[in-house]
Amino acid sequence: MDYLVVYISKTGNTQKVALRVFESLPGKSKDIVRLEELRAEEADTYFIGFWNNRGTCETEMMDFLSGLHGKKIALFGTCGVMGNDDYLKQVERQVAVFLPDDNEYLGCFLCGGKLGPFILEKYRLMQNVSDTPQIRALISAYEDAMLHPNEQDLDNVCQFVQSVLKQDTKEEEEHDGVKR
Repeated sequence: MDYLVVYISKTGNTQKVALRVFESLPGKSKDIVRLEELRAEEADTYFIGFWNNRGTCETEMMDFLSGLHGKKIALFGTCGVMGNDDYLKQVERQVAVFLPDDNEYLGCFLCGGKLGPFILEKYRLMQNVSDTPQIRALISAYEDAMLHPNEQDLDNVCQFVQSVLKQDTKEEEEHDGVKR
């Protein structure tokens, strides 16, 4: 198989992005599967989706990433906190670190994702105790996250997939050119 989209999704955000990744992949030699349903499928290139859990991914995803060897891997994920590029780069690093060195890392795409209502409840309780600018910023970020992933996010993930495929094709052509 050429492509395998593997994802873990708690609220449906990452699943929505995973479906768009799958639709963006060419050909018929591809599949999409939730991590918990994955059996022994193998592919040349993996697109692996996760939801941001306190700056990284779930333990099950860490274990899966650590077990991949000799593959081409692109990551994608959803994150309730957007707008801070440094934080997003940190999330990418803290997930990509689980990939063994014998894999070819193709990059990462992160977009916003809705948060559970219990998060807002927690923020409101904090606000009742102390109404600080930081807490108001958290509530504002929560409200913004409720609008994602939106069509723009899904279009952006399609562009990410296309850039990964172009990068992969270019590397194959360069490799073939060296062989001749």
